[in-house]
Amino acid sequence: MSSEPTGPAGPAVARPRLTASVPCLAPPPWATSQRALFELLDQGWRRFSEAYCNPDGSLRYEQELSSRDGADDFMEAFFNWPQLYLLGGADDLLPAAARHWHGVAGQLTRLGMYRDEFEIGYDWFHQGESLLFFYFLTMADPQAWQQRAARFADLYLDPACGNYDPERRIIKAPHNGSGGAREGVSDSPSYPWTEAEAAQYGYPLDWLIDPMAPVPPLAEDPRLGEQMQQRLGRGDAVGNLSVAGLVLNAFLATGEHRFADWLGEYVGAWKKRAEANDGLIPDNVGLDGVVGSQLEGRWYGGHYGWSWPHGMYSLAQAALVGAMSAALARRDDSFLDMPRALLDAVIAQGRQGRFADSDSSIAPRWRAHLGDAIDTDTLLVPYRHSDKGWFDYNPVQASVPLALWHHSDDAADRARLDGLRAASGYDWASVRPFRDKEEAGHEEPWYAYLAGDNPDYPEQILAAAQIQARRRLALLETHAGRELAEADIHLWQNVNPVVTEALVQLTWGGPQVVYNGGTQQARVRYFDRSANGGVRPGLPQDVAALVSSIEPLATTVTLINLSGTQARALTVQAGALAEHEITTVTATHSCAEWTGRDSEYLPHEPVVQSSDVDVAGPWLDVDLPPGTQITLRLAMRLRAYPPSYRSPA
Repeated sequence: MSSEPTGPAGPAVARPRLTASVPCLAPPPWATSQRALFELLDQGWRRFSEAYCNPDGSLRYEQELSSRDGADDFMEAFFNWPQLYLLGGADDLLPAAARHWHGVAGQLTRLGMYRDEFEIGYDWFHQGESLLFFYFLTMADPQAWQQRAARFADLYLDPACGNYDPERRIIKAPHNGSGGAREGVSDSPSYPWTEAEAAQYGYPLDWLIDPMAPVPPLAEDPRLGEQMQQRLGRGDAVGNLSVAGLVLNAFLATGEHRFADWLGEYVGAWKKRAEANDGLIPDNVGLDGVVGSQLEGRWYGGHYGWSWPHGMYSLAQAALVGAMSAALARRDDSFLDMPRALLDAVIAQGRQGRFADSDSSIAPRWRAHLGDAIDTDTLLVPYRHSDKGWFDYNPVQASVPLALWHHSDDAADRARLDGLRAASGYDWASVRPFRDKEEAGHEEPWYAYLAGDNPDYPEQILAAAQIQARRRLALLETHAGRELAEADIHLWQNVNPVVTEALVQLTWGGPQVVYNGGTQQARVRYFDRSANGGVRPGLPQDVAALVSSIEPLATTVTLINLSGTQARALTVQAGALAEHEITTVTATHSCAEWTGRDSEYLPHEPVVQSSDVDVAGPWLDVDLPPGTQITLRLAMRLRAYPPSYRSPA
């Protein structure tokens, strides 16, 4: 093990270089399974592209789109492809992903959904989902995408674009984009709500009709017609907090402080509204800047808010995206008090009961997640609120409190997670091979692994990922060549064979990205230095990584070069955005005499020791000779540097 002196963080400063010397004689199952998953996913994206896409990268779709909805479904099919590249996917995956983005953006322009490469105007529950693809492309190649990132963010910073009112600190409509604030919630006089959706979610503005009165036809229902367009189709909505992810993306790509200033201003305004409402973030603000002014004083009932359709499921993610974006850009974790207070207020309304008996509006999602535990008493919290009080009881979606803890490493955030685990009637160590919309959902068993009482988790989650990827490949082949109708365009994301949650958790030590437009979290990331002296994001070929511990001030990761003949080299980065400092590293090493003499029948037992090396920066270089491994305990100072998409030189 060798090292070089280091100084303050910066791409031109020398940094330590460690050489692995501990032999990996019998590669652990998690390492071989991890590399097998990389190989399978590489086969998967190539087959999807071949079966479902045109040469320009667009999707094979010959129909029109009849409403404002649908653009997100085109982009979501590829959202985690550049994320896979960042993890260590194939070299040609990045240009392939860029080709698909440009092809689909052009396709959506022809379909009347995009203008200047950006959605004309739709809600941010959906725009946040579709923009993950763009955010990961920017993260993977910031030079290529930074001008576009700034241009998109300026749609909200520049009042002349028609979206933002800087005096009242509001976005002027729930539907917004390159066409400015887009009044109404549909292009038709009546919102296109179906009988099935009404049965599942109920109606917005449910107080407009006496509950004893006959239900009018959908096209004549004031809750879906003019009243909805006027009351819910103008003014700010809580879902717009996901715009913060777009603005943070521009800040990370450019470093321009005007983006950070806007985040502090806009998210700060929502934080104050939440504080004035006893910690429960309201879901609507009128054009006059007053909460409830379009809903006769109600803090609930806004578009994609507390009453309709998803409640906590969508607005908690929006609040988290907003708060974490502002906290990162402004380097001020007090913004996180907004989602903390939201969680604590809703958890306080919880009750014990069987999920099988709940009034959940999203029961299929939780039945897949819980399995047999639907019949066990567990903590259920209300996701929605209206004039009738709290309703729609579900388990707490663990991704939100886990993301808070992962960012802060705060004892209170960890205590909240531990309290939720104790109140759950289901086993947090159980791994089920389900798929959910967020390409996530295994936060509980991962957290149990990090807590030290789920040791088999790496092998189990990698097996679950194999099952899901192979299932989707089979579905992909079943539907290949099928001409899709507009109602069926969710097929693309449902058969996307790229599954990344397991790789994010195990290699980066981070949760899967918050699906409604979040920014990737990680304790460590990697840059491949193996080829021609250059550097690209991701693990090198043949290298497996496992983050086994995330302590308040340290992270432990093991790196293994599975190749028996090829050396690999990489840089370890502290944080997804080089925002943390590695103060020191404790690294394993061994003497070279383990092979023994050629006339002996057995190798000698390697003697493994550890040594400390000072780092004082966000990056550390590691050389991995063939068949070697190294375990690094990285002592860290969290958020020591401004976050950025910069990469090591």
